[in-house]
Amino acid sequence: MSFDTPASSLNASDPHARLLGASCLDFLLIELVPMAERLAKELASEDKIPDDEEIRETTFFRLESLGYRVGQGLAERRFSRDRPRFADNLDIIKFLCKDLWTILFKKQVDNLKTNHRGVYVLTDNSFRPFARMSTSVRSEAVSMAQAYLWFPCGVIRGALSNLGITTTVQAESTELPGATFQIKTVNPKP
Repeated sequence: MSFDTPASSLNASDPHARLLGASCLDFLLIELVPMAERLAKELASEDKIPDDEEIRETTFFRLESLGYRVGQGLAERRFSRDRPRFADNLDIIKFLCKDLWTILFKKQVDNLKTNHRGVYVLTDNSFRPFARMSTSVRSEAVSMAQAYLWFPCGVIRGALSNLGITTTVQAESTELPGATFQIKTVNPKP
């Protein structure tokens, strides 16, 4: 899998360009998955149990946990401190789709659907981390891309947690560069 950065997309003469921040996030997201996989393989080799499923689960846990911490910090420090309280969960999800997504991925979510019973489906037809992914076999790219969804799932879960909603988040991609995130709220036990 490779990532291509077209030079024409960079405009260094624009004083308002946020090239450094966007590039840093892009490079971070590109390197996070291989780094987490290397660490998981090292842990598995120390245990003398090189199980592919164990490596996959360890990688997922590490990426999702890192994303969770980032999401918590973003919601706490950057976005919610100067805003009035949200009226309900749907308002919080809309905030995620518009404001948080724009900061992270330079665009809003393309589509939000809900069943009004705690399930929300966010669709991003041109998910920024997938915009420059390529491999020789298209179906291989889609399966490899799944690991790159774990960090954003954690970001979503962390941000929503800090805004008062306990959730589970799952993501999938059936065709690059699109991604779909399913958010299910978890009712707290009394």
